[in-house]
Amino acid sequence: MDKSMSTNTIKILFLGDIVGKPGRLAVQKFITQIPQEQKPDFIIANVENASHGFGLTQKNYNELLSYGINCFTSGNHIWDKREIFNYIDEADKLIRPINYPAGTLGKGYRIFETLKGKIGVINVLGRTFMSLIESPWQLLETAINEIKKETPIIIIDIHAEASAEKICMGKYYAKLGVSAIYGTHTHVQTADEQIFEPACAYITDAGFCGAADSVIGMEYEASVNRLITAIPDRLDVADTGLAQINGVITEVDILTGQALSIKRINEKIVLKEEKVIMKG
Repeated sequence: MDKSMSTNTIKILFLGDIVGKPGRLAVQKFITQIPQEQKPDFIIANVENASHGFGLTQKNYNELLSYGINCFTSGNHIWDKREIFNYIDEADKLIRPINYPAGTLGKGYRIFETLKGKIGVINVLGRTFMSLIESPWQLLETAINEIKKETPIIIIDIHAEASAEKICMGKYYAKLGVSAIYGTHTHVQTADEQIFEPACAYITDAGFCGAADSVIGMEYEASVNRLITAIPDRLDVADTGLAQINGVITEVDILTGQALSIKRINEKIVLKEEKVIMKG
């Protein structure tokens, strides 16, 4: 019998960085189209780019909640919409990186109730090639030990630029009994999904959800102009009729917290905008 088919498992869907309206629409359509027998027990999505590519408005937070997403992770862009400071403490499904200084608004990890038990989710920022903030190493270890008092199922979103840093953190925290570690931030999905010893699902970057014909979700023209001229041109979310969904689906033993499988998701979603025909 395939262990991953055991009734003692929980199926977790993790979606890579959602970028703007195309990403939100694609995620809505993707979740809606999942067959009943394949529906995940818990859905996590990185949303730091969900509102026009930068940050998260309260309106979009509520919109994404309505799609059935259970937990939102983020990253360095979570503060880009100033209104985040007005609602982050009340947004009980949203997590900001744990290694911002003490006293920062929001929570770096949360424990969620599901029909199959509790899940702990932690968000953390890498430091290589990114703005230096608090070292994550001891902070994460402390959070893992606290969560283990309530549940063996622990998920970490490592939002980082450098692949080597993510791999190092993945191997280190896998040995501390973490169930799954998903890398985010680069918006480019890696093909290295695997189980780190002793039993931790891992991928260096889950990719992104957004416009397929784009530069990591943004318009090509402005992106290439910035490279050619070195002038910081405004970046806008690409507006195309085809979107992509990147992420992973993981099965975890609910009694031990050990990952049994991880499968990469890389699908295309056609976005069909309704046209209003004006009469008269």
